[in-house]
Amino acid sequence: MTQPKLLGLCGSLRLQSYNRKLMAEAARIFGDASFTAADLNLPLYNGDDEDTHGIPDAVETLASQITDADAVIIVTPEYNKAPSGVLKNALDWVSRVKGSPWRGKPVAIMSAASGRAGGERSQVILRAFLAPFRANVLPGPEIAIAGVEKQFDENGRLTGDLYLKNLGILMHDLHAALEDWDN
Repeated sequence: MTQPKLLGLCGSLRLQSYNRKLMAEAARIFGDASFTAADLNLPLYNGDDEDTHGIPDAVETLASQITDADAVIIVTPEYNKAPSGVLKNALDWVSRVKGSPWRGKPVAIMSAASGRAGGERSQVILRAFLAPFRANVLPGPEIAIAGVEKQFDENGRLTGDLYLKNLGILMHDLHAALEDWDN
């Protein structure tokens, strides 16, 4: 297989968010790949705007990135016990694009949060959000980084041995899934 194309979607727009750091760590551990971090700073979905102006170019770009990717990493913060509105909005917009960019696509999901559950609830809901797209969402191991302020070093590297071990397993499984997937 040629160098795989790996796409990352982060539900936090903050450049220094822990979820963005987790996405970078996942891409690093995934290994040799062409990695792109998607831009989810999209206009709010509004059916009237879509009818008047069509699909925004930024949404078309995102849908193309998903289509072109061999595998996708989605990292979600947990806001009020759910994934961020930023991530839900991006999924809603992509659902409006012709074709099925997610169908069969190997996807690994993970989260990082300050609380002791590490964003676990947001992952459960994110799985439900992805179900209509028929993506190949890996079942685990679940990566829910709790007490996130203490889990990364000053260079943004994940430090917890158990988290690193499980993230390594998940990225190995993502590799295996894309090798099995005939896109």
